[in-house]
Amino acid sequence: MKRLLPLAALLAVSSAGPAQAGLFDDTEARRQITEMRQELEGRIDTTSRGQLELANQNEQLRAEVARLRGQLEVLMNEVENLGARQRDFYVDLDSRLRKIESAAAAASAPAAATAPGTAPAAAPADPGAESADYEAALNLLKQGKNKEALGAFENLLARYPSGSFAPGAHFWAGNSALQAKDVASATKHFNSVLNKWPGDPNAPDAMLGLANSQQAMGDAKTSQRTLQQLVDRYPQSNAAKIAKQRLGTR
Repeated sequence: MKRLLPLAALLAVSSAGPAQAGLFDDTEARRQITEMRQELEGRIDTTSRGQLELANQNEQLRAEVARLRGQLEVLMNEVENLGARQRDFYVDLDSRLRKIESAAAAASAPAAATAPGTAPAAAPADPGAESADYEAALNLLKQGKNKEALGAFENLLARYPSGSFAPGAHFWAGNSALQAKDVASATKHFNSVLNKWPGDPNAPDAMLGLANSQQAMGDAKTSQRTLQQLVDRYPQSNAAKIAKQRLGTR
């Protein structure tokens, strides 16, 4: 009987070992699963916070873009209004100067004498009619009727090709054509001013208009050369100041 006790104890110990080891393995597995779950939950939480922050940043960027776009539209509108006011100012100034010049030329022109037995010379163009047509074309341009203004200036030039208003008519015809996207006509009229009346007050602005026409045609290099020629030929003009700004020079 005494011999059987140690054997029974040994069997009890040996049979308890695997059960206890299994218990330890299960506990370790649970611990690892818990740790993995906590780590995964932490990653999910971090990712969620990151996505939320990114969404907030995107919303802020959209708001900033909308604000900048609104400012840009305001600035573009202001520039457009300023350009229109400046154009109207120059149109009015040009009209007044041409009226004064026309009146002075008509007053100082001597009466032509007709030699006996010769046919009388052709009557000169009516300065008053030319001035009225010029004023009407300018008014069309002021109203933003660019195509109509271009046609009116070209009709005036056809009737009075050598009239006192011809340089200004070519210049404003060029501006009207450029506004109407008729770049070829704009280039032709600006070149007419530069080739026939290089000393006219409109010549510097005509050269600037020519550079704008070249830029509109996609010829940036030629436009840059024209701007530099403008600075060299008419350095004291307002057009030259604009050309310097566009060239990045002082």
